Amino acid sequence: MCLLPCMMTSHLLIYIMVSIFVTISYSPPKIITHYIASGTSANSSALASHPLGPFWNLRLVDSALWNQLQHAWDRQHNPILRGNATGIMRKPKAKLLTDIEDECLSDCMSGHCSVPRMHDLNSLPEQMRAFLWSMHCREYPFLINQPGMCRRNNSSFGLDSPMLLMAIKSQVGNFENRQAIRETWGRSGMVKGESNKKGGLVRTVFLLGRQDTSTGPHPDLKNLLELENQKYGDILQWDFSDTFFNLTLKDLLFWHWLQQYCPTAIFVFKGDDDVFVRTGALLDYLRKQWEEHNLWKAYTNETDMDLFVGDVISNAMPNREPSTKYYIPERFYKGGYPPYAGGGGVVYSGSLALRLKEVSERVRLFPIDDVYLGMCMHRLGLSPSPHPGFLTFDLPETDRGNPCAYRSVLLVHRRSPKEMLTLWSQFQNVSRPLCPTFKTQLMLILL
Repeated sequence: MCLLPCMMTSHLLIYIMVSIFVTISYSPPKIITHYIASGTSANSSALASHPLGPFWNLRLVDSALWNQLQHAWDRQHNPILRGNATGIMRKPKAKLLTDIEDECLSDCMSGHCSVPRMHDLNSLPEQMRAFLWSMHCREYPFLINQPGMCRRNNSSFGLDSPMLLMAIKSQVGNFENRQAIRETWGRSGMVKGESNKKGGLVRTVFLLGRQDTSTGPHPDLKNLLELENQKYGDILQWDFSDTFFNLTLKDLLFWHWLQQYCPTAIFVFKGDDDVFVRTGALLDYLRKQWEEHNLWKAYTNETDMDLFVGDVISNAMPNREPSTKYYIPERFYKGGYPPYAGGGGVVYSGSLALRLKEVSERVRLFPIDDVYLGMCMHRLGLSPSPHPGFLTFDLPETDRGNPCAYRSVLLVHRRSPKEMLTLWSQFQNVSRPLCPTFKTQLMLILL
């Protein structure tokens, strides 16, 4: 009997040691995600492996131009290294990169900026070469401005600022898209919610650059655009060439405009002019988020709201196929992408938009605008939140013409002006009770 406690203790020790050994020796199966950030499909390729290291990997600094430039800025803005007279900032490489930047900044408007450290520049596609020539340029003058947009008639609604500011990326020639948006989901003014009738004040602006003439001769649409702006007063246009790789500039310049002319907007929707948005349902969602934030603020005194929602893409790698418009050569950028929301539309809080504007001044321009937003979010220590209502890769083809299939959708991508008008008309004519719920559908199946 005296030996029984000792035997039980020894058995317990053996069990603990075996458990520890099994735990240490066990390694979970590796799950490899395959995705190339082409922007066209959720499963675009099985050729790119899961990023091996985290985004912003400083070990890649000597590998590609963007990484070198960004690392030089990271050093420059590092409060520890900045005050060190004998530190890294005195190294020749950092100084050379800074000299390149100064040269380019002084020559942005003349178009003579160059990037001498990029080898074999002429072998790159035209859009990448054009981006490299001007990637240090961030300030462009207005061609058309709307300084009173967020003050217009707000007093008649008894409101100080818009509940939702819609910033739609468009191009000069997309008149039909803009008009369809104005007549449907992008109407400015008081908009009711679908379930919560409070709704809110909505303001819509269209973000444009200068008409791109690099793809061939085009009719001069300047006069038509001026007439459109005189009638609707919702165009923001800057003096830069409106190309795919310059879409990032629209984010930067819009944030500057927002800070100066509409800093009290509660929420911002940023999207393309070929999406369809259920604005009433979106306002219901945003009002709920706003009320929850105000309750939380009463307990924590936190004034900033970090809301950023969309169709989130994680573990993406750059597209290395030269024939695609999303092509990012390895000598320009190495590494994986941070989580980002893509596919045509995102929503974020107005206070976060102002923080994105500030942090963007420390993030080098990147030619894919959705990825750049993810980079800025990563720099803030934040990640976009996925929302199932953002269907950027569309509904099943059999459901696209059925308005009831959109009852849980906030945004759907790739809709023509005609499809926008048709969908909007169907939503006005079809009452919500006519759309069967899952329970009703199950009963019908059982019958």
